Amino acid sequence: MQNKKVAILQSNYIPWKGYFDIIAAVDEFIFYDEMQYTKNDWRNRNKIKTPSGLHWLSIPVATKGHISHDVRIMDAKIIDRKWANSHWSTIKQFYKKAPFFKDYADVFEKVYKECEQEEYLCKVNYKFIDAINKILGINTKISFSQDYGLIEGKTERLVDLVKKAGGTEYLSGPAARDYIKANLFEKENIKLSWMDYSGYSEYPQLNPPFEHGVSILDLIFNCGLDARKYMKA
Repeated sequence: MQNKKVAILQSNYIPWKGYFDIIAAVDEFIFYDEMQYTKNDWRNRNKIKTPSGLHWLSIPVATKGHISHDVRIMDAKIIDRKWANSHWSTIKQFYKKAPFFKDYADVFEKVYKECEQEEYLCKVNYKFIDAINKILGINTKISFSQDYGLIEGKTERLVDLVKKAGGTEYLSGPAARDYIKANLFEKENIKLSWMDYSGYSEYPQLNPPFEHGVSILDLIFNCGLDARKYMKA
């Protein structure tokens, strides 16, 4: 049987470099947007650098009073269409002096323009992740948990998704160590591996001090085609 590595993660907005390292490290990446939407998380926001420190870019999503607490990520709706223009204006303001901003400005301006009328957060996240994958040369197969269907059980459904995708190995983010039952993967002869986010090299970055935990847009605008040299996969 041919080895096949699978990762399963919720979609995030313009994620940091580690998110794309997981995508690049596997044969199939499954968006896990049937999970509950969580406020104050990475689903609808991320950080960029500015001369005065880190700045959050947040997509306005319906919360208490607009949606129930158990809404799925795939059902979370954007409530203000002005966000896209605002985010792009902010990015231009703080990255226009980055060495490779002009090389990629048209790409991201186009995506932001396309997202102006997008109703669902997950669709916005998919568009940006797809565009960034292309810039980074990541050709991993992308699929969705709803393509396969979910069973009950936090770890059980992950094991089942890997099996349905024909996977022999599951690559997990380190935060899942708190709840994953490793024995369930072992029982199905699926190797369980953990992503290691330590040891990243610093790259030329505007506005010191250096910060790893920002949107990958920072790495792309500062390093261009050399971005992958500062990544793991």
